[in-house]
Amino acid sequence: MATPDNNQAPHTTVNKTSGTGSGIVIGVLVVLVLGFGFYFFAGGNPMDDSGDINVNVEGAADGAADAVEGAAEEATGN
Repeated sequence: MATPDNNQAPHTTVNKTSGTGSGIVIGVLVVLVLGFGFYFFAGGNPMDDSGDINVNVEGAADGAADAVEGAAEEATGN
């Protein structure tokens, strides 16, 4: 009996990964949606200064400044 010739090239499989460009596109879309959402929920103008809050504390700072100045004078000997 004759043996058949087995001269076939080995079978190789190449797996290619694709789709990295779609991840970048999805990321840009998410950032845009978040930006528009912030703009919408901020009342239309997120840079409007009409919501500024000013807080003034009087009295406590004067005593604290004197205490720090006194401690500095004691530490340096001046």
